[in-house]
Amino acid sequence: MNAAGLPEETPVRDPAVADQLRKAVRLREDGRTEEARAQLVRLGAAHPEDADVAYQTAWAHDVLGLEAEAVAHYRRALALPGLSEADRRGALLGLGSTYRVLGRAEEAVTTLSGGVREFPHDAALRTFLAMALYSAGRSKEALELALTVVADTSADPGVAAYGRAIRHYAGDLDDLS
Repeated sequence: MNAAGLPEETPVRDPAVADQLRKAVRLREDGRTEEARAQLVRLGAAHPEDADVAYQTAWAHDVLGLEAEAVAHYRRALALPGLSEADRRGALLGLGSTYRVLGRAEEAVTTLSGGVREFPHDAALRTFLAMALYSAGRSKEALELALTVVADTSADPGVAAYGRAIRHYAGDLDDLS
């Protein structure tokens, strides 16, 4: 949805661009990340309006430890129409995590909080938000969220048996009743 609440139009991608994007992603998946990054940077320069290209370019930078360079690509991917729901979640998580790694904890919290509002049941986003909260000096909130994620997602029989109690205490760690 755009700011007016109308559905975003998915841009039509040139088949040649789609083919180049697939090849670059395959290179990254095959461990040829520097080669993939170079191809994606060229493709992104030629097609700056393509959200998928921007997202994959960000991802390639992240994999190479080039987090500072990844930020602009993540931001562009999120600003453009056309990302699938899964890729939008991935871009929000990637950008938030990247901000945290760069020591930009408040931006990480803002980004990941927005992701959790958009995708409230995504445990990965909630987990990365807990880490960002910790990095921002908000340890209590971080632990509360982390405990809630554990209670909500654990298949461990012991955790499941105490899920209600874990959720209760996660809601107020100072409650000793």
